[in-house]
Amino acid sequence: MGYYSCQGYYLGSLQADNTGGDCPPECDCPPTFPVAMYCDGRGLKVMPTIPSRMKYLYLQNNAITAVPDSSLVNATNLVWLMMHYNQLTSDKIGEKVAFLKMQGLERLYLQHNNLTRIPRNLPRSLRDLRVSHNSIEKVTPADLEGMDNLTILYLHDNAVTDMGTSLKGLKSLMLLDVSGNKLKKVPQALPERLHQLYLEFNSIDSLPDDFLGRVTQLQYIRMAHNELTDKGIPPNTFNVTGLVELDLSYNKLERIPPVSTTLQHLYLQANQIKEFTLGSFCSIVDVTNFSRLQTLRLDGNEISSQDVPTDSALCLRLASTIEV
Repeated sequence: MGYYSCQGYYLGSLQADNTGGDCPPECDCPPTFPVAMYCDGRGLKVMPTIPSRMKYLYLQNNAITAVPDSSLVNATNLVWLMMHYNQLTSDKIGEKVAFLKMQGLERLYLQHNNLTRIPRNLPRSLRDLRVSHNSIEKVTPADLEGMDNLTILYLHDNAVTDMGTSLKGLKSLMLLDVSGNKLKKVPQALPERLHQLYLEFNSIDSLPDDFLGRVTQLQYIRMAHNELTDKGIPPNTFNVTGLVELDLSYNKLERIPPVSTTLQHLYLQANQIKEFTLGSFCSIVDVTNFSRLQTLRLDGNEISSQDVPTDSALCLRLASTIEV
C-alpha cells in the first residue's frame, strides 16, 4: 500500500539445507546467510528453539498457538520476526520478556492470527508493526507506549471501535492503516509526521474541526466506504496544500468539498452529488491559478457530463481522467 511494500522481506534461500549444530531440525539455517532461520510453512504447532545468533526469523504459515516467555529467551538479537498466518491468541503470548528483550527488533508481523489485543511490552526499537486481520477491538495508550521509532502500523481488518489517544506518542509514524474496522470517528491525536492515512470501510460520519491542523505532511487520505455527509465535514477541511490523493468515494456527500489546487487525485464516485461546482477546485482561474488535479472520479452520482461547466477545461487543464 502506498510506496511501502509488504513483499520482498525474504533473504537468503528458502530451499537451503539445515546447517549448523544449533539449528532446530524442523527449520533451515542457510550457510550463505547464517543469521537467518526459515521455519515457514512446516506445520509447526509450537515455537522452535531459537539460537542467539539469529537476526531474521521466519515462522509464518504454521499453526503456532503460543509464544511463551521461555521460547524467546535467547532470541535477543532478532531484527525481523515473521509470525503471520498462525493461530496465536493474546492470552498465550508471554507478557514479561516475550518480546521485551529484543532491543533491536524492527519488524514484527503478526497479521492473520487470533489476537484480541496488541501484544504488551513490545520493544521500542520497532519500526514496522503489522497486526491486521485479527480480532482486536480496542487500542489503548499502554499498547503503543514508548514506540518512538514506529514508522508503519497496519491495524486493518480488525474490530477496533476506539483508539483513544493511543497514537499520541508515535512521533515517527508515517503510515497508519485502520481500514476495515468499526470506528465511528477519526482517531485522536494523529502523529505530526503522518504521510498516509487509510480509514476505508468504517462507520465514520463526521470529521473533527482540526482534522488536518497538525498533520501537515499528510499526502494520502483514503476514507471510502464510510458514512460521511456534507454536514459532517467542516468548511475547507481538505483545502490544504500538500495533499496529493483524497478518496471519499462511497459516502453520502451531496456536494463536492473544496480542495486545494495542489491536489492531484480526487475520488468521489458513488456519493449523492447533485452539482458540479467548479469553485470547489478553483476560486480564480488565470495563467498561474488552476487546479493540478489529474484524476477526478464523479461517476455514480446524480450528475452527468452535461452538468460539467464549459469553462472547466481552464481550471482542470491538467486532468487526464474525468469520469462523470
